[in-house]
Amino acid sequence: MGKKDGGDRIASQVEVRRVSGIVLAGGKSLRLRRVKALERIYGRSLIERTIDCLSLLCQEILVVTSREQFSVITAAGLGGRVVVDCCPGMGALGGIYTGLAVTDSFHSLVVACDMPFLSRKLLHYLIDLAPDYDVVVPKIKGMYEPLHAVYSKKCLSAIGELLEKGELAISRLFSLVKVKYVGIDEVCKLDPELLSFFNVNTLEDLRKAEALFKTDARYSMIKEG
Repeated sequence: MGKKDGGDRIASQVEVRRVSGIVLAGGKSLRLRRVKALERIYGRSLIERTIDCLSLLCQEILVVTSREQFSVITAAGLGGRVVVDCCPGMGALGGIYTGLAVTDSFHSLVVACDMPFLSRKLLHYLIDLAPDYDVVVPKIKGMYEPLHAVYSKKCLSAIGELLEKGELAISRLFSLVKVKYVGIDEVCKLDPELLSFFNVNTLEDLRKAEALFKTDARYSMIKEG
């Protein structure tokens, strides 16, 4: 029985490594008035924490940022390939399109750079569901979490059409492709507090995140989460 379990675990890890990670870091950070991705929490930047989490799940990490922030993000020496958003002014949907267009993998895990409490177990669960769908996205209390989701290259055509029409809501894509919605009951089994979806927009958010990292061992040792 032990050998079988080990084999299953190795097979799962091999499958996961075929997925790319796309980190969206092109936001203007208007509320923080500085480059959000490089804000530091408990000794590491937001984007470093994101890349740390994705690095054991994905075969490559791609950071999509704006032309204005490209030099700053590149100079940070992150563990991923940095590319300029090819759809400036098109919001997160344009960033997703950029990432999917240049990744090596058919499926990509897409996350925002400002979510410091990502759960590797939850992300792994989403990836495991991906082979049968074009999108795997959590839906919590009627709200989608499109920047914590898996997308396939099959989405490129539909996203391209939406961008041409100026329809930038990511949720519009979901009516055009095959989607697996992951409900709150499934999510809570792996992230009971739903902290995966906590994102940093303000100084108060930064303070809250810092406090959690200082007081909760699960997050101070985030690589093992």
